[in-house]
Amino acid sequence: MTDFSYRGGKLFAEDVPITEISSFIGTPFYCYSASILEDNYRRFASAFQGLNAEICYAVKANSNQAVISLFAGMGAGADVVSEGELRRSVAAGISGEKIVFSGVGKSATELAVALEYGCGQFNVESESELNLLSEVASDMGKTATIVFRVNPDVDADTHHKISTGRAGDKFGIQFERVAEAYDRARILDGIDPRGLAVHIGSQLTRLDPFRGAFEKIAGLVRELRAKGHVIERLDLGGGLGIVYRDEILPNLSDYADIVRNVFGQMGLKITFEPGRRLTGEAGILVTEVLHMKESGGRRFAIVDAAMNDLIRPTLYDAWHEIEPVVEPENGGPVSPLDIVGPVCETGDVFAVQRQMPETRVGDLFVLRSAGAYGAVMSSTYNSRQLVPEVMVKGDLYTVIRPRSDFDTLIGMDIVPDWIATE
Repeated sequence: MTDFSYRGGKLFAEDVPITEISSFIGTPFYCYSASILEDNYRRFASAFQGLNAEICYAVKANSNQAVISLFAGMGAGADVVSEGELRRSVAAGISGEKIVFSGVGKSATELAVALEYGCGQFNVESESELNLLSEVASDMGKTATIVFRVNPDVDADTHHKISTGRAGDKFGIQFERVAEAYDRARILDGIDPRGLAVHIGSQLTRLDPFRGAFEKIAGLVRELRAKGHVIERLDLGGGLGIVYRDEILPNLSDYADIVRNVFGQMGLKITFEPGRRLTGEAGILVTEVLHMKESGGRRFAIVDAAMNDLIRPTLYDAWHEIEPVVEPENGGPVSPLDIVGPVCETGDVFAVQRQMPETRVGDLFVLRSAGAYGAVMSSTYNSRQLVPEVMVKGDLYTVIRPRSDFDTLIGMDIVPDWIATE
């Protein structure tokens, strides 16, 4: 599935040539296809028809308000992990009761803001957080609906930096301590415990880790109910992977079948928190070749995008397909090329010895599958401007985040008056 394809020798985003956008806004920039976003959401939602299910988009994947608003219009809630994401979601049109507040380190201030917004569910990740939420809620005269995030000690078989369900990971409450935490929650002021949550990692390409975690959670639900606890909600998180290179992904229907087989007869309201699955393949990063050089027997293309714009290759050794905007000749010559950014770091690399067609200064490249954990993880390292984001729908496109300007960037600093200047 793609709405980024070649027509007449040029790459298009839906019905808009990439060259048209680059001429208007310059490079680098992110470009998202609204049609892919919509199709991904519909496919995900349709897989769970017949279940009492709610989709809360994981805002951390891509927090642009245009993206959140598009999903909100299709019926989605939001899964947030900070006050900023909470406020963004509300601003984008998602009501408080459709927001799930996740995250391992919620502060008292964040909890208070979430309670004021009427946040529909708090995913509690520690006994310490439980106590703090009780204090904040009772002081405000409010009641927080909570579920406990369980750490099931299941290895998701994904990159170690995005695995979240092992016993040594920082997330969730130890499986063996959940019953004790539930007992305490029942007697705390301002707390209404209603269920459990589990999320074992991101970019999973196999279903057996899900099945293993879900079966453990189902057993825990039965155990807690036998003790008289109310378990009516179950948050299954996200984590389904996308194609970056040559991954073979399980069918959504097979994932949905596991959910039905494990939980279908338990009378639970089930929440899903897809993020990457909805946005990853819907976005590209467009960049221009600034310089070509040779060194140590290697050829380098130095582009104007950098690790501060897309950190995944540096942070995760992640692979992104890279293609020229002008379609190369079919069967034409290719040769190894290192594609690197201008940031003053050896790690500012997008591809090493990638087989690429003949490349010249001024050529445009696209990095595919950049719609998740791309712009949202960007920074101003080396005092570089944040790059713009564009959304395309048919033959229309809109800049949904403009390029930042240097006056704003530099103006964020305050020089004390006791520092002498000439």
